[in-house]
Amino acid sequence: MTRLTMAQALVRFLSVQFSERDGRRQPFFAGVFGIFGHGNVAGVGQALDQMSDRLRYYQCRNEQAMVHTAAAFAKMSNRLRTLACTTSIGPGATNLVTGAAGATINRLPVLLLPGDIFANRAPAPVLQQLESGQTQDVSVNDCLRPVSRYWDRIYRPEQLLGALPDAMRVLTSPADTGAVTLALPEDTQTEAFDYPDAFFDERVWTIARPRGDAGAIARAADAIRSSTTPLIIAGGGVLYSEAADALRRFAEMTGIGVAETQAGKSAMPWDHPLAVGGIGVTGTSTANRLARAADLVIAIGTRLSDFTTMSNSAFAHPQVRFIGINVCELDAFKHAALPVVADARQAIEELTVLLAGHSTTAEYRATLDAGRRDWNAEVDRVYGQRTASPFAQGEVVGAVNQFARPQDVVVGAAGSVPGDLHKLWRATRPNTYHLEYGYSCMGYEIAGGLGVKMADPSREVFVMVGDGSYLMMAQEIVTSVQEGFKLIIVLLDSHGYASIGALSQSIGSGGFGTQFTYQVPVDLAANAASLGAVVYRVTDRATLDAALIAARAADRTAVIYVQVDRSKGVPGYESWWDVPVAEVSEQPTVRAARARWEEGRKRQRRGDHAE
Repeated sequence: MTRLTMAQALVRFLSVQFSERDGRRQPFFAGVFGIFGHGNVAGVGQALDQMSDRLRYYQCRNEQAMVHTAAAFAKMSNRLRTLACTTSIGPGATNLVTGAAGATINRLPVLLLPGDIFANRAPAPVLQQLESGQTQDVSVNDCLRPVSRYWDRIYRPEQLLGALPDAMRVLTSPADTGAVTLALPEDTQTEAFDYPDAFFDERVWTIARPRGDAGAIARAADAIRSSTTPLIIAGGGVLYSEAADALRRFAEMTGIGVAETQAGKSAMPWDHPLAVGGIGVTGTSTANRLARAADLVIAIGTRLSDFTTMSNSAFAHPQVRFIGINVCELDAFKHAALPVVADARQAIEELTVLLAGHSTTAEYRATLDAGRRDWNAEVDRVYGQRTASPFAQGEVVGAVNQFARPQDVVVGAAGSVPGDLHKLWRATRPNTYHLEYGYSCMGYEIAGGLGVKMADPSREVFVMVGDGSYLMMAQEIVTSVQEGFKLIIVLLDSHGYASIGALSQSIGSGGFGTQFTYQVPVDLAANAASLGAVVYRVTDRATLDAALIAARAADRTAVIYVQVDRSKGVPGYESWWDVPVAEVSEQPTVRAARARWEEGRKRQRRGDHAE
């Protein structure tokens, strides 16, 4: 038996947890981010100080940002590693909610350790306590329940013995992972208990590769054989299961085109003859045309969100069928799919064996080739623009893409940047395209870029962020400088919310409330410099190219400040998104937008089946 405080036992337990897949083993927790207050400084804070040789502590500036960083770290690590995050009670804890929602929606493991009100209730109500007239067993940490995959409150130090293994079970689950919250009352953190020594033995959590039902795999193979215009949609599950090579071999054998979701982009090299690029609202013309003609959609590791399906309008074939290959049962069954509940790589490899000798027709491949040629010419056109400040944003994307090395990573999350990147960015290797688009959370970009860099410091990380998102959460520049994780941040200043401005235009509201109208000069480049970054101001293509070279050579985080013209957007390429428009209005522009929306809705499939 070892006598430790609850917080000391927690830190010691986390330090001896490992994950393993395919014989590769690594510590599951690479460290703990934390901001301390009265709710955790004497508990978890003291334990991290005492046990700094066991588990590294990282300081950050914002509680929401630390969760974004942990989630990005987990994503870049294919969910085999993560970081824990500790906060004080009150606002520190509620600041976790947005980050937790993003992690759970994107199915990325993060461990949240917010301080909580006194378990013994002796000094209640304490500073920052939310009181309820109906119960004394509630705190602001209960806000984290709906956005956590697992939630528990530790009233007694001995409760760790059951709670921590359960938390690890969820964190290491390929199907059910997400944010895990353990609310820690501040008095309980400091209480001692005699913990069994075996509790602190090293434990390896094997990340399984579940096989699909043999009958389901066989039926999927039959469906592929009988299809004439199939299309593969590669989602994030392809990357998490490290199935990119298996997918490429399967596509080459069968001759089936591969489209990619935001989470799945980089699963196929952009220049592969069967890669048709992003699909959906932010997709390529090639992928969207193939989707419209597809009689079979093979959805691998994707949850088929509305951006992927164009609000269920992308698939127009009257007899279209779906195969859902997913480790998560919920996703495998979507769209009345033939479900294959399995690890992506395992299922692809089994289908490869069953479909030996099968291939699409020459006519299908000719259509795909022609579409690819047209699309590559369009990207070349956008990349070939030569404007000056304010730039066309597509040109800036092209300049960064052409400058980046094959192993470098681009990071984005919100605004108009994700759409341009999904359409235009040419990725050649897995995990070099990192977009948070399950929650599309403004403020994720810089914190997320930090997590990517922490997961693999050998890569250059290009964070592309608009001014609206930058203004929400720029402070982790300080963290990156302090901790020595260099980022190259491309700050795209459109003087407002460009993406929602364009959406507002499309629904007839003319960009209402989306343009910044400063009464005094605002200098975002100076702001970035004040946070410790090296800053380069860009005025034309020559200074942009020079800034990229200088930023790579810089000894710390660099910010390239670029003004972009919000009116010079990248087209939608035959896409549609269901954003309801006011049914009645005195504005002619809104009435016209309503008519366009009603016409678009006619293409929607209702429920699981086409009408």
